[in-house]
Amino acid sequence: MTGSEKSPQLLHLVFGGELENVDRLRFADLADLDIVGIFPNYRAAYDAWKAKAQATVDNARIRYFIVHLHRLLDPEATAGGDRAPTG
Repeated sequence: MTGSEKSPQLLHLVFGGELENVDRLRFADLADLDIVGIFPNYRAAYDAWKAKAQATVDNARIRYFIVHLHRLLDPEATAGGDRAPTG
């Protein structure tokens, strides 16, 4: 593939941590957030999110999220159809 034929990078950030309370989106300790990584597309981010969410399923206060960085970097361009799971 040449540079012009490559698919666009739709960057996604996966991170998580322990919430103060399961009813609110407020982290117990921001210094203890788990930054899983930045991924080149939603599928890769989803796979990383799912692995972390499943690994922490026994602790109801730990949540992982996918942030659509590409939407923050270029709000005019939307990929459509990809949704961020929480869990």
